[in-house]
Amino acid sequence: MNSGSAKGKVRGLDDTLATIRDGALLVVPADYGGVALEATRRLVARRIKRLRLITLPTSSLQADLLIGAGCVEEIETSGVSFGELGPAPRFAESVSDGSVRIKDATCPAIHAGLQAGEKGAPFIPLRGIIGSDVLAHRPDWKVIDNPFAQNDPIVLLPAIRPDVALFHAAMADAAGNVWVGRRRELLTMAHAAAKSVVTVEKLFEGNLLEDQAMAAGTIPAFYIEAASVVPRGAWPLGLGEHYPEDRPHLLEYLRLARTRQGFQDYLAQWVLSRHNG
Repeated sequence: MNSGSAKGKVRGLDDTLATIRDGALLVVPADYGGVALEATRRLVARRIKRLRLITLPTSSLQADLLIGAGCVEEIETSGVSFGELGPAPRFAESVSDGSVRIKDATCPAIHAGLQAGEKGAPFIPLRGIIGSDVLAHRPDWKVIDNPFAQNDPIVLLPAIRPDVALFHAAMADAAGNVWVGRRRELLTMAHAAAKSVVTVEKLFEGNLLEDQAMAAGTIPAFYIEAASVVPRGAWPLGLGEHYPEDRPHLLEYLRLARTRQGFQDYLAQWVLSRHNG
């Protein structure tokens, strides 16, 4: 298949990202899952607006960049932070000033909601939430009596059906099949979302689904709207065994993003100057 064809799955990055529009319900993976950060920088430079962001189940730089740049209207997450490096400064400020609606969740709840979405079910039951304060802030989560037992309340979560799933993976083939290896949550994202757009490190020669060693870790092209080859597309985060996170760069981001002006300086140097003009 001709990767330059308008009908092909493998396209230029701008063409691939055209699927993500203002107001989209967008699901992205955690740092360990393959984060499409070069694509995220392109979205920021494009000045995308009113995203409703879902993190599966957490995020760091990706969510912080989008929030700081004013791209996010709402976020459903079980946490946005840089772990041992410290809090996510733009997310933390948005919590304080109320500029972004926060839908507080738990890791199992987000996974379960997407699993319901991929199965076409309207909701899914989940244990372990009753007794927590999260229920008080999630009126869309309902507690019912287990119809198959007595004195056994259980929480029902609505299915999560994103407009778009966005992630970065190791490789795709020319047909648009994408290899994600052990990252099974990426299959859940792709199954639950109406469309999936992906950046990858490289193209695989041949058909991934016809390779016995690769097929089990491959998302079929049926679930992929478009893919772009973007080497080191997760930088400055890492990608599995391919490359580690760039910790000095993350620390520099955290130093600058403590203030709004510092964040704008970071955007000017690392995002806008590279994607505008």
